[in-house]
Amino acid sequence: MQKKMISQRLERVASFVPDKAKLLDVGSDHAYLPIYLVQQGRIEKALAGEVVEGPFQSAQKNVAVHGLTKQIEVRLANGLAAFEAEDQIDTIVISGMGGRLISEILENGRAKLGSISRLILQPNNREDELRSWLVSNGFHLLAEDILEEAGKFYEILVAGAGQQTLTEQEKRFGPFLMKEQSPAFQLRWQKELKKLEEALARIPEKNELERSAMSKKIESIKEVLHVSK
Repeated sequence: MQKKMISQRLERVASFVPDKAKLLDVGSDHAYLPIYLVQQGRIEKALAGEVVEGPFQSAQKNVAVHGLTKQIEVRLANGLAAFEAEDQIDTIVISGMGGRLISEILENGRAKLGSISRLILQPNNREDELRSWLVSNGFHLLAEDILEEAGKFYEILVAGAGQQTLTEQEKRFGPFLMKEQSPAFQLRWQKELKKLEEALARIPEKNELERSAMSKKIESIKEVLHVSK
């Protein structure tokens, strides 16, 4: 049986899946992640959910090619509708989507989240909105990670049931990421800082409100990166 190779991004997502987890991978992208985890012996079974017929069929074929149809079931369903109580799912992965869409998927399936011990979320943008949704709906962050792949930065949010309060700064930058100050984190926000400073230089002096708003964004990044003014 061919061993599945996955991207660094998915490999990092996989690292947060507990051993023996009962996994649902939403928007599974050819079922790459569950195939990898089963082949690694990390999990025994998984569900892969796809909402569109084409990706659903692609995932089914990929699971069959790897000889894992008994371990991985692909379901055509929207979001968390891909699992029922009898599936005993305890871990959900949603990766490679916008933060707002991930929040909407969780919101629409909120009634099913009571049995979930871990959410592993990899938004492509709007990470602040996703953090805000989590802490507003009875979840707290357990871990965060950030990586750069092919010139893009990806954040991974790991959450479990529990109460947490985040400041606006923590929602934007991530409490764990701010504390760890990894090279990828610093590089991401240094690039953003440079982009905003260049944008500020193009705003006419007479546009005081616009310049003030931009300056506040710049100062917030400098504060997190501990850059002297």
